[in-house]
Amino acid sequence: MADFSILTWMLLLPLGGALLILGLPRDRVGAIRWIALGTSVGVLALALGLLLGFDPAQPGPQFVHHWNWAPSIGAAYRVGVDGISLWLVLLTALIFPLALAASWTIEDRVKEYMALMLLLETGVLGVFLALDLLLFYIFWEFTLVPMTLLIGIWGGPRRVYAAVKFFLYTMAGSVFMLVAIVALWLLSRPLTGTGTFDPAWMAAHLSPLLSQEAQRWLFLAFGLAFAIKVPMWPLHSWLPDAHVEAPTAGSVILAALLLKMGAYGFLRFNFSLFPTAAQELALPLAILAVVAILYGALASYAQDDFKRLVAFSSVSHMGFVMLGLSAMNPLGVQAALLQMVNHGLSTGGLFLLVGMLYERTHTRDFRELGGLWKALPVYGGILIVVGLSSMGLPGLNGFVGEFLVLLGAFGSAALRPAAHGLTALAAFGVVLAAVYILTMILRVLHGPLPERWRGLPDLNGRELAIMAPLLVLILLIGLYPLPFFAAMQASVQYGLAAVAQPIWALR
Repeated sequence: MADFSILTWMLLLPLGGALLILGLPRDRVGAIRWIALGTSVGVLALALGLLLGFDPAQPGPQFVHHWNWAPSIGAAYRVGVDGISLWLVLLTALIFPLALAASWTIEDRVKEYMALMLLLETGVLGVFLALDLLLFYIFWEFTLVPMTLLIGIWGGPRRVYAAVKFFLYTMAGSVFMLVAIVALWLLSRPLTGTGTFDPAWMAAHLSPLLSQEAQRWLFLAFGLAFAIKVPMWPLHSWLPDAHVEAPTAGSVILAALLLKMGAYGFLRFNFSLFPTAAQELALPLAILAVVAILYGALASYAQDDFKRLVAFSSVSHMGFVMLGLSAMNPLGVQAALLQMVNHGLSTGGLFLLVGMLYERTHTRDFRELGGLWKALPVYGGILIVVGLSSMGLPGLNGFVGEFLVLLGAFGSAALRPAAHGLTALAAFGVVLAAVYILTMILRVLHGPLPERWRGLPDLNGRELAIMAPLLVLILLIGLYPLPFFAAMQASVQYGLAAVAQPIWALR
């Protein structure tokens, strides 16, 4: 095997941390917590080193580590990062330490909880780094078990129902993706002798040979798995239950990272392997995305549960991501990639704030809250900033992503003749976001303060440290997004050129 790349160390570090934790006595709670946090901080340090060494002018994968672990069937361990996956890898490396720090109050089965969190980090990183279809599928499925257990063991009163629903929905979609992967492998066998799971080879040599009908069916098979994970309307019904019942860290990771796996899959595989079908189905995808934007916003406004409101807002925000991808132009796709990061920061931050408030009040019901600005002024100030970020206020990160998604969709050739109408409807979704976010702020922070909340403690040092990096990035992206776009531009442009010519930046 070749020398390990930094990416392989990023995958092995949380896996090794999980194994170390499992070898410790159960009563070593303090050591277990610090090992888990230290391991995830180590991954973040490696990710920052990755950023410093990344060449934004190179469209193809960098830091590649390749090992033919099953040459008889053409399967390989091949990982790499390009401008499309770079910020998602960095987002993953940032969110996990914050989620683990937010889990400091977990008291039940701390050993198993921390080990599962680190295993989940390995799986999520693997999804964004895999350059082999079989390896991608393995990591995709690898994330399913830890998240299901986190919901089912440490979740709320209906945790088992939510965990089973999450598992069944995701597994159902994954079956179709596995069938499509096997079909592509079988189709590649006459051309290679052994078959291959290399998507770059498939895009260059196999995709041009597929009929339009074959591309369409394979696109739909992959797309079903990815659409469930996004989640796209009407395949979203697992999401509110999973979010509401999951522990705080589970909700954060689910919103900030796992939903992005679906959108990333569309861009990385559906568009490159099935370019004809991607162009044909761009408009239906955009229509479903706009429905999700409006439905998610209206459903958010109707909620009395703080956490459920944030959960439904994810359906709306991910609709913007899918609309940008469906535009299939550089502006729309780059905006969609940035909006994935923005959503991870803002919605992840809101879930953290919901969890911090619940630890103090043991309720998420708006009807029992109100007036908390008087008791929790620091909390209230941070909630307003993160809420306005989610709303898309100019000067904050959400505005940059959503505004450029709308511009990309408005000028999209792939969405003609409906581009202007879809953009107008999506823009109305921004208005609805303002309605439900401002209503949320009003119901939590303003009005008379109930007597029982008068002695609530404000955010402590640990909680402020958790929120600080999110606030910095919310402001940084909102005021100076150029470095984020610069890193992804070459890969996005090369990849979109390949939609018309079946070649992909993975080559």
